Amino acid sequence: MSFVRPKKKLGQHFLTDQNIARKIVDSLGTDVQDILEIGPGMGVLTQYLLERPELNVHVVEIDNESVEYLRNHFTQLEHIWSEDFLKADIASRFKGNFNVIGNFPYNISSQIFFRILELRNRIPETVGMVQKEVAERIAAPHGSKVYGILSVLLQAFFDIEYLFTVSEGVFNPPPKVKSAVIRLRRNQVAELPCSEQLFVQVVKAAFNQRRKMLRNSLGKISEMLPEAYAEKRPEQLSVNDFILLTCEIENLKNQEV
Repeated sequence: MSFVRPKKKLGQHFLTDQNIARKIVDSLGTDVQDILEIGPGMGVLTQYLLERPELNVHVVEIDNESVEYLRNHFTQLEHIWSEDFLKADIASRFKGNFNVIGNFPYNISSQIFFRILELRNRIPETVGMVQKEVAERIAAPHGSKVYGILSVLLQAFFDIEYLFTVSEGVFNPPPKVKSAVIRLRRNQVAELPCSEQLFVQVVKAAFNQRRKMLRNSLGKISEMLPEAYAEKRPEQLSVNDFILLTCEIENLKNQEV
């Protein structure tokens, strides 16, 4: 079966190495039966998902040519949704939890992870191939130069593993950068001890001016900033530090009311 695609859409590079494809699929756990593959393209991952009888495979694909190909070549695939994952009401399609897998288009991979974050209580595990720099950013510990907004927000609710690097030569067309596969597993945090909206606001404000100390980057919030955090830069704060900081700011705001 050929997986060569004549043209690239939506920033996607199509994987042609079957060993890498199988390795990605094998990285996905078996605790959840329903699986959603995002952007299957010509089905290079799909074929190996369908080999696992314990899985109930669903795919969502925005490209009409790919949808037609999947329907013609994977007749056993019952759930093919010709939709945009970022806009579709995906969760309503599943009765229970579902895991996510995919070779995510480079130019929307961050948006995909933010969407997964929104659906976190329905998605116990995600295995995704993305640009290596994005994978490193998501998995980065505090103190790293690439630690940022996506790192903090995802790590607050998921345990993240950088699994392996993928070279440029296994794609058609070959990208100009390396790729990597990461795995996100939902942690035990049911909800934050602070306002999630304020938490997101604090994290984004801090990293939007990451070279500045927090006293200079948090705008109006800095007026309530505890002294212990004032002279720190955002990358110096762990996920838990950001949660504690948000709790303190929230308490100060409540005292003012």
